[in-house]
Amino acid sequence: MSSQNKLSGKVVLITGAARRIGAAIATRLHRSGANVAVHYRGSAAEAAALVQDLNAQRANSAAAFKADLIDTASLPGLIADVVDWHHRLDILINNASSFYPTPPGEITEAHWDDLMGSNLKAPLFLAQAAMPHLQQARGTIVNIVDVHAQRPLRNHTVYGPAKAGLAMLTRSLAKDLAPEIRVNGVSPGAILWPEDGPDEAGKEFILRQIPLGRSGNPDDIATCVLYLVRDATYVTGQIIAVDGGRSIGW
Repeated sequence: MSSQNKLSGKVVLITGAARRIGAAIATRLHRSGANVAVHYRGSAAEAAALVQDLNAQRANSAAAFKADLIDTASLPGLIADVVDWHHRLDILINNASSFYPTPPGEITEAHWDDLMGSNLKAPLFLAQAAMPHLQQARGTIVNIVDVHAQRPLRNHTVYGPAKAGLAMLTRSLAKDLAPEIRVNGVSPGAILWPEDGPDEAGKEFILRQIPLGRSGNPDDIATCVLYLVRDATYVTGQIIAVDGGRSIGW
């Protein structure tokens, strides 16, 4: 079987897949033959549009699944619904994430619960719920981490530790779930600017920190995810920075 169709018939669940990087991952894996379960929480219209577009290319190859990942009690049900769709689950992409500043002195428990919940707790409990199906499929998990898991972003005092925890969770699961399940991560750098900033001066400051001198695009992340789930059969426990070299140091 050529690398181009290794994903044919396989089922991938991508959290937060209705828009931005998640939608790019969904589109890229679908193009490589996978059946794509598009998870969303509030982006119903975007999820429906993406699913409609993917199904127009290949019938019954995409479906949308709504869930609040912070409600960990609901995660086994989400996995069950996805498995019921095509009777298997081969790949889990933990992409959904909350991201916003939490300056010291203004942090609340609600901030902690949301940022830790979406970035660390949900990936753990979703992986645990998916584990029997992934073991059966000898499947794989990819966690979308962040270059700021290594170097802190000012005033993101909860987000950074949450992503650092996700990086360690990636390595821990890789050790604990081997040899049946491979677990890896992708750490994006400046791929898409946050919808509420930074301003032009802030963007220029960040771009000066990137050896390649430019921002990336969502397909850079999607292509790396495709490599990890399709081609990297002897890779587990690794976190690949897709950041134009920014994590070398800034």
